[in-house]
Amino acid sequence: MLDLSRLLARAQRGAPTGIDRVEYAYAEQLLRLVPDRLQFVAIDKLDRLRALPMEASRRFIAAIGANWHGAGPEPGEISAAARRIWVQATLRPSFFWPPRQRAIRPVYLLVSHRHLHRRDRVARALAASGARLVAFVHDLIPIEYPEYARPQHADIHLRRIQTVAKLADGVIVNSAATRNSLQPYLDEAGRAPPTLVAPLGVQARHRSNTAETPEAPFFVYLSTIEPRKNHLLLLNVWRRLAETLGTRAPRLVLIGRRGWENEMIVDMLERSTAIHPFVTELSEVSDERIANLLHHARALLFPSFAEGFGLPLAEALAAGVPALCSDLPALREVGGDVPEYLDPLDGLGWLQAVKDYSAEPSARRTAQIGRMGPWRAATWEDHLESALEFVDALPRERVAA
Repeated sequence: MLDLSRLLARAQRGAPTGIDRVEYAYAEQLLRLVPDRLQFVAIDKLDRLRALPMEASRRFIAAIGANWHGAGPEPGEISAAARRIWVQATLRPSFFWPPRQRAIRPVYLLVSHRHLHRRDRVARALAASGARLVAFVHDLIPIEYPEYARPQHADIHLRRIQTVAKLADGVIVNSAATRNSLQPYLDEAGRAPPTLVAPLGVQARHRSNTAETPEAPFFVYLSTIEPRKNHLLLLNVWRRLAETLGTRAPRLVLIGRRGWENEMIVDMLERSTAIHPFVTELSEVSDERIANLLHHARALLFPSFAEGFGLPLAEALAAGVPALCSDLPALREVGGDVPEYLDPLDGLGWLQAVKDYSAEPSARRTAQIGRMGPWRAATWEDHLESALEFVDALPRERVAA
């Protein structure tokens, strides 16, 4: 039983987040790999587990994917489809499992963090269905770095992790770094559910030959605009580049929505006349355009202070694009020996690296491209096959405390 609550709730939004992409990838791949074993579900506002109509859900998933690629229905149409799914679901009993599978104890697969802050809600869903819980933990950043989270979000995320520790029969994580962060909470709960480390898959983005790119050398940062992502460092680097190089300064393309607690970043984006000619902010961008921008970029920039995985890094390397990124355990898991790793506080180091990578020819950039030969990205097929093997090997009874 794959929970689609997050995609249904965010159907009206155009550009997806990383967790949106994970829930979508699970839905798409499970429909392909095990359609006869799959039931989409969601928890409604009254905490009842609802089986979703499969054919309507299948069309909904296809529409979301097409929209993200810039070739599908508008967000308003997708949102209307989500509402129709809910209407159909509410006409059914609060939980329904096909008769041929009632003898099988199902698995409730929750790959977003949705609902986890309400342990009672998840417990009722498990009781109603007799299911085992497999939860995907993406990171523990709001707990470890509360200064980068919304107010009260650290407490909310702590409740999510405690729900996983108390109720999960299996846990999937995206990196060993995330597993290591999670382990103390499992120890505290006195439980040892099986844990699978499964790197996120990289879905190839198809380029469009008609998409525009800056004429000057440029760099891309693919991220929500928020303090944890360290945009302020890049904007100060570009201010210095503008002062020292003038019109010869490279360009910076920021791809992502504006997040929270980002007043200083927004002030620079909106009020710094020095960087205006050199920095472009794009919030709603199709996958095709992102692929095109990455393909022509001198490098992906990733100066984040904390990450659970680092999907943009994997996507860049899979596309053969060099990367300059923070020296974080999770990013080293993804990139191995290929990227150049810099301290996220080393402004002068980032400044020099951007200068070197924007040059033509660039010895540093050429050297990184030469290191890409052995590197391989995980695919979503790899990820889901590992996840299915993991689920099939789970004990039928709950992991005891």
